[in-house]
Amino acid sequence: MVCRMFRIEAEVDKERRDLLRARLLETNTAASPVLAALRGTPAEREVPLHLWAMDGSSGELAGGLVGHSWASWLHVTYLWVDARHRGTGLGGGLLAEAERIARTDRGCTAARLETWDFQAPEFYRKQGYDVVCVIPDYPPGITEYTLTKRLG
Repeated sequence: MVCRMFRIEAEVDKERRDLLRARLLETNTAASPVLAALRGTPAEREVPLHLWAMDGSSGELAGGLVGHSWASWLHVTYLWVDARHRGTGLGGGLLAEAERIARTDRGCTAARLETWDFQAPEFYRKQGYDVVCVIPDYPPGITEYTLTKRLG
């Protein structure tokens, strides 16, 4: 029997993080024909998608969307609308424009996002998203939802 000793370290290390990510990518690519087929194609890269809505009178940020496209998916990371502009259709407009860009300019066929129970799960359902995952107590006392939508 072989006995190995390991030293476990808990520290933030960008160099090792990048090495770990590269090795995981290699391992996953070797194990998955789907991921292997993505290698070297434009769909392999995460491409940022940012939209900004500026208030016409004040010039201040009224809302925005931050996400990216990858492997024919749009991933919406953040969608925010200033309280003064909620209920005006701005959030739906930002989301629709991101979906349009993802679909027509980037060939995306689906979108995904995460939201908490006190944020906007009903808003996203009204925009055609379906709940595919519910994680209670993430963080404690809050429920997280993952939603997806097929882009037509």
